[in-house]
Amino acid sequence: MVPFRVRDIAIGLPGLVAALSLIATCPTAAREPAPAVPIEIAAQAVPLNIEDPALAEIGKLRWRGGLVLTSREPRFGGWSDLWVTPDGRALRSISDEGSWLTAALRYDTGGRLIGIESGLIGSLRGEDGQLLGNKLETDAEGLARLPDGGWLVSFERDHRVLQYPPGEESAGQGLAGRPRRLTTPPEFRRQPVNGGVEAMVVLPDRRTVLISEEASERPGTAVGWIVDGAATWSKFHYQTRDGDHRPTSLAMLPGGDLVLVERAFDRARGVRVAIKRVRVADIAPDAIVRGEELAWLRHPFSLDNLEAVAAASGPRGETLLWLLSDNNFNPLQRTILLHFELMP
Repeated sequence: MVPFRVRDIAIGLPGLVAALSLIATCPTAAREPAPAVPIEIAAQAVPLNIEDPALAEIGKLRWRGGLVLTSREPRFGGWSDLWVTPDGRALRSISDEGSWLTAALRYDTGGRLIGIESGLIGSLRGEDGQLLGNKLETDAEGLARLPDGGWLVSFERDHRVLQYPPGEESAGQGLAGRPRRLTTPPEFRRQPVNGGVEAMVVLPDRRTVLISEEASERPGTAVGWIVDGAATWSKFHYQTRDGDHRPTSLAMLPGGDLVLVERAFDRARGVRVAIKRVRVADIAPDAIVRGEELAWLRHPFSLDNLEAVAAASGPRGETLLWLLSDNNFNPLQRTILLHFELMP
């Protein structure tokens, strides 16, 4: 969770820095968990670059539209990871306040993202079947789809991974189910309190890849784990862009590699986000894994606290990406959904 906002108007870094003193004192909204309910979500279009609205490419990414999302539902926000259906028509997300969301996406005839439909929002349950309660329990950060239709959810603070059962997709019942806790190695529990596993994906061969946001054993790297089908955990080391960027999300690309988000923030430079391609073949026990940078986003691009990425194939066989931000339930931050095509 990173408290900042980059507005869709050109406030400049001085204005951003001035706002930070207010943001730092804004607490996360206190909300009681509630059962799943329908949710109405409003969407407002944003350009890729707020100072050059005609710009349509950055690095190897081609712009396919972006939206600022809002809702009157008090649980809407804090979205920390994302999964999009293979046809790109619907999303699933989890919040670091213990909520889950399902919603349908709308596109124009050219494939540009133009809106979001009504959906469902609910609260995650713990191993006892009860709704998760305080922040120690609810801080869900990573979401990964299992081959059987179930889900893995990683949590910070109380560092753990819960496996949720398959459920009826239209009702989001899988994430509403009763999970079981996976066995993790001792060092998994010793990650920084607010810097645990945010990047997680399940590979086609059923191995799971997890990367910590802040745990590190070598300079300039983040600790990663590979978990095989026998529940054996092995460590690797992911090389970050620099000492500031930290991994926040992983997704499987249609071609078999991974896409990873690295986010950085400081008061002087604001938010920066690197989008990387990671070769699955490079991920091995004790390896130092380096990604290929696809794009680097910073002001004046439309972005906020981007923590989530999803990928799927488009109707022409193109590779599509979606990026989602965590607004920290802060009125000075936004929930932004960005859509790109990955160019060859």
